[in-house]
Amino acid sequence: MKAVVFDKPGGPDVMHIGQAPLPDVGEGDILVRIHAAGVNRADILQRKGFYPPPPGASPIIGLEMAGEVERTGPACRRWNTGDRVFAILPGGGYAQYVSVDERLAMGIPKGFDFSDAAAMGEVFLTAFQALYWLGEFQTGERALIHAGASGVGTAAIQLVKADSGTALITAGSDEKLAACRNLGADTVVHYRHEDFQEKVLEATDGEGADVIIDVVGADYFHKNIECLAMDGRLVILALMGGKKIDTFDLSWLMRKRLKIIGSTLRSRSLDYRIALTRAFSKRYLARFESGELKPVIDRVLSWERVQEAHSAMEGNVNIGKIVLRVS
Repeated sequence: MKAVVFDKPGGPDVMHIGQAPLPDVGEGDILVRIHAAGVNRADILQRKGFYPPPPGASPIIGLEMAGEVERTGPACRRWNTGDRVFAILPGGGYAQYVSVDERLAMGIPKGFDFSDAAAMGEVFLTAFQALYWLGEFQTGERALIHAGASGVGTAAIQLVKADSGTALITAGSDEKLAACRNLGADTVVHYRHEDFQEKVLEATDGEGADVIIDVVGADYFHKNIECLAMDGRLVILALMGGKKIDTFDLSWLMRKRLKIIGSTLRSRSLDYRIALTRAFSKRYLARFESGELKPVIDRVLSWERVQEAHSAMEGNVNIGKIVLRVS
């Protein structure tokens, strides 16, 4: 089969369309003919050699896809050949075919094309996990979402608003702030020109945010702690702004009764990812069909332009998802 491959770590130019073995199909697996794949920052890290796939996972880049079931394993009971599905993956999305446990697959909502579905899985499952399973978000609470115009950010805003919460976001351009407002964000902060700690405390009458979803890390750590409410929860999903802090006063944790949680989804066990998929599907899939929730897509490119896709994401110019159309 064809797949996006690279011979050595490096910049976007190391990637090209090449050949890869067709994946094996296990007893409970489905073989999916991929039509679209979402692009994620983890893909960039893997391309650079910083984020190897978990043991046993495909070495091919790509953490989510949408396509049609080509073949089913003998123990499969849920899906049939020709069914339209999407799923998160530990790897293998930038290819013509992928083998995935049938329990990880979700049916593509009515009215959605493959590009729409490929833009849903990773960001909405990540946001759902971060807000509810890790951040213990409760109806009506306040969530500060950094990188609000990113794929995960745009998903998190929608989930917070769907649960009658208050969404406070940071972003780096007027265009991104406007996009977040259109999704329902209550307070938007231009992090290049404004102090998010000051703005969050002002917007919450000094109380702070109940949950913070952070992808920046060290550069935002102290301000995140200071603008958390009592019993607040900080969920760290990435370290784009560094991984080391010089000093930290631990008494903040005691005085505010805070929780700090770090997480990645890719390395989670199969059972965990299946449970997360089931919980998300039960709670939200119908809301995509009704239009209450929607994937936010920045652009859809042929996978032959994968270098351009990675360059755009590295340049932080996208609002929502970048999707590759696989042929």
